[in-house]
Order: sequence, then C-alpha cells, then structure tokens
Amino acid sequence: MANTDPIFSKVGDIQSNGALLGSTATTAQDGTGTLYPVFQADATNGGFIQKLIARPVSTTAATVMRVFLSSITGAWTGNTAADTWLIQEVTLAAVTVSQTAAANHIEVPLNFALPPGYRIVVSFGTSTGAGTTGYVVTGIGGKY
Repeated sequence: MANTDPIFSKVGDIQSNGALLGSTATTAQDGTGTLYPVFQADATNGGFIQKLIARPVSTTAATVMRVFLSSITGAWTGNTAADTWLIQEVTLAAVTVSQTAAANHIEVPLNFALPPGYRIVVSFGTSTGAGTTGYVVTGIGGKY
C-alpha cells in the first residue's frame, strides 16, 4: 500500500562543515577526490535537505561547486565513486570583497528526503585561492 500522507520533519536541521571550503581543487566528477561533508541525515530516521547556501568569504577565484549525495554513514573517512553520486553543479563567479557592497550568496535548491545517515558533500572544480579564501556552505533541512 502506498503512503498517501505527507511526511514532515520533526525539527529543523541546519548544518555546515564549519570550515572555509574551496582552496583544494577537485576535477573529478565521479565522487572521488577532495569532498567536504556539509549535511548529514539523522542516523535513525533520515532527514530532508531543502537547500544549500554557499557564501563567499574573502576574495575568491571563479569555480564550480559540485554537489554529491553520499551513502557513507558514520565517521567520514573518504569516499569512492561507488558510494558518491553527482547531483548538481553550480557556477560560482569570482568575488572581490568590498566594504561597501554585499557579496552575493548562492542558494542550491535540493528538496528531497535523505535515507538514514546519508550525507551531502561538495567539491570545487578549481581552487578558490589561498587557504584564507573560499566558501562557507550551509545545509538547511530537517530531521525526521
């Protein structure tokens, strides 16, 4: 029998890697290379990812942010092409920090349920610059 009732998350869930991302380039599009976890579903009941917000910090070079779905649960120890799938690519323009004009953030709509423990990870096609430049990527969603 099909579930005909909508499912809603119990509580909001906002997560971030907590680090400045993008100084390491990853040209692979198969789920290998340097990937940064930014959102993980509840380990027991799963979760919902509404969107990612990428905000530039400092002056950055242009790049592409690739968004992957990963089935790796538990501690993040790396990934392979067999457990990580490319689901979205977003062009990130070069940004010059200004004290008189706001830098634009990028929102990536996702809007899908995540199985228990699955996570969203991102990579950057080119380096955004030195280790002090890059993006803070935040996942907005909910826990079931």
